[in-house]
Amino acid sequence: MSIAARSGLFLLFVLATTHAFSAPQHSPRSQPGGNAIHLDVVVTPKSGPPVSGLGQQDFTVIDNQLPQTITSFRAVSGSDAHVEILLVLDAVNMDFQRVAFVREQIDKFLRADGGRLARPTSLAFFTDKGVQIQQGVSTDGNALSAAVNQYMIGLRDVRRSSMYEGSDRFNLSLQALGELVGPEAGRPGRKFILWISPGWPLLSGPATASMIDEKQQQQIFSDIVRLSTQLREARITLYSIDPLGAGESELRASYYKDFLKGVREPSQVQPGNLALEVLATQTGGLALNYNNDVSALLRECVADAQAYYELTFDAPPADKPDEYHQLEVKLAKPGLTARTRQGYYAQPAFRH
Repeated sequence: MSIAARSGLFLLFVLATTHAFSAPQHSPRSQPGGNAIHLDVVVTPKSGPPVSGLGQQDFTVIDNQLPQTITSFRAVSGSDAHVEILLVLDAVNMDFQRVAFVREQIDKFLRADGGRLARPTSLAFFTDKGVQIQQGVSTDGNALSAAVNQYMIGLRDVRRSSMYEGSDRFNLSLQALGELVGPEAGRPGRKFILWISPGWPLLSGPATASMIDEKQQQQIFSDIVRLSTQLREARITLYSIDPLGAGESELRASYYKDFLKGVREPSQVQPGNLALEVLATQTGGLALNYNNDVSALLRECVADAQAYYELTFDAPPADKPDEYHQLEVKLAKPGLTARTRQGYYAQPAFRH
């Protein structure tokens, strides 16, 4: 069977089941003030840690190419930065040997500095049986490391010879993310989800784009709107950490970039718009795939909590439900880059 034909079958299967990831989730609470959009912004130089010490006058928020008035501003750093970390070990999209390597890297990260973690941290283990989330958070890395060692991660039993393997993993991954995001909607504060995985099958490309009918397009678009809104309102920044690192091809590592642009209409969707790396980048997080020192990559992600800025503005009126708004934060000082959410959906239809 040709690759194009197999991709088409993958797609037909995944379109029949993609909606399942959102079914059990809780409805996220609305933003304070009804139309207030809250942004967590990390400012970085070309290299080095996040930049602190900036003021409101240094920021300009652009919504659909129009400057917006910042209604609240707060610079956060040091002990004022209340961020919880959730480490997710993905045993669905990795083989057993790679899972064992990642467990060693997580152990190295947790036991650094005598096991004293900078941020409250918890663990989640993702297998073909679902997600097991450790109850409670801790700054005791040694205790968390012991929990990792005690947890026996089972191998996924997706049929390797099946033409549906890619869609199986895609759906399991979306369901797992939904299980993690849903409960966070009602909890205050900022959260980082550090998902250690080579990514989910994209199931996208020229061979499959033409096979999506109007109903299927609407289904995928609805899932994109729901997940984007839930991640934003729960103040979750997602990070994709690829343990394959430099060992993978440059083409595979960068393919997700074809799907980064925000989707405005159902006619524009592809399953690749729901890729792990895409979602991470769109939340203002990072998609890291340049080396396999997972412990160092985890530290790089957590460093984003050292200094950041909380900005709020009132969303302009929307002309229709599920209206996509592209966001950009510009800085007055040269040589700096602002990283935050790349967009949001006004009047999400699933809320009504």
